[in-house]
Amino acid sequence: MNASTDQQDWVLIARILRPRGNKGEVLAELFTDFPARLSSLSKIYLRSGKGEPHAVALQKFWVDRNHPESGIFHFAGCASIDDAEKLRGQGIFLPLTERVELPVGKYFVSDLIGCTVFETPATDKKLASPACEMEDAPRVVGTVQDVFFPGEGTAGTPLLQVETPGGELLIPLAEDICRSIDVAARRIDVTLPEGLADLNAAAE
Repeated sequence: MNASTDQQDWVLIARILRPRGNKGEVLAELFTDFPARLSSLSKIYLRSGKGEPHAVALQKFWVDRNHPESGIFHFAGCASIDDAEKLRGQGIFLPLTERVELPVGKYFVSDLIGCTVFETPATDKKLASPACEMEDAPRVVGTVQDVFFPGEGTAGTPLLQVETPGGELLIPLAEDICRSIDVAARRIDVTLPEGLADLNAAAE
């Protein structure tokens, strides 16, 4: 899975987790299925908060040998643990024009952020009256605020963080739940498992 951001001008390719080593390297969670190409880049962009990404020279990049979902970046001017600590939590971006074309079924994270989530009922009813059809019409669940991925070395399904009128809802980004994703229409249709909202509430 890959990523892009709300203005659609940038692609979020990674998020810095913490310092790694004592020479200024940082460990980052990767959001790209094509990390190998990052090692050939001389420049990359960092963003903290909602500001505009700023260019930083990239001295070196490599994929973590033990955790292929993570990468190590070494930026110019970042030469110590203290320097690396200041970058914790920042996003790593590339211009939208430089993103690769994704295969079918893959999405940039930022293409998902901002999408409206609709709940569509399971289509297992053989007969339906007009009143039932009204009840079964898709309802708005909320808006995707972020996408969470399993932690380092942990297998699992990414989660959509959806802001709803009743609070935050985490929805697994799984084919049997996310039935349709139309990034052009900014819409995701889901069929929510029974008890999902209760499970989210229990986790809070």
